[in-house]
Amino acid sequence: MPRLSKDNYENWSIEIKALFGSQDLWELVTDGYMEPTLQKEVAYTADEKKALKEQRKKDKKALFLLYQGLDESTFEKVAKATNSKQASEILATIFQGVDRVKRIHLQNLRGEFKALHMKEGEMVSDYFSWLLVIMNGLKRNAEKIDDIRVIERYMSNECRRMLALLFWNKR
Repeated sequence: MPRLSKDNYENWSIEIKALFGSQDLWELVTDGYMEPTLQKEVAYTADEKKALKEQRKKDKKALFLLYQGLDESTFEKVAKATNSKQASEILATIFQGVDRVKRIHLQNLRGEFKALHMKEGEMVSDYFSWLLVIMNGLKRNAEKIDDIRVIERYMSNECRRMLALLFWNKR
């Protein structure tokens, strides 16, 4: 079960979406379901009661799965949620924050992208992996970034490194 921490909400939510999709629970978590009043429920047909019972069961399954990925502190924040949609929305609010927090996060990622350079002795694969982490963070936050821009960034740093090695070896 994917574990949620203060630093991995974006990745955790992707994993949870895949897990819930495989269990046919994702739409229930995002859309919720209408809990009828007791008066309306009494008037339901046998088929409607069966469908409602199934919806409640699926919702409790989704809620339980959400709980499994939380530490004690985070669990306390969603413990009063009455359904999986509500718990999911609380988590999104806590970890995604308001738009202002997202904008700040995007600014930080943009700054990291601009300032990223290969360090002396750094392996190309490590540099490229970090570049991909930043790029994926930007894309997950709805930043439009062309792959060509990333390739240019990678190539310019790699070319600088190669030139530096050539120059150093000629000395």
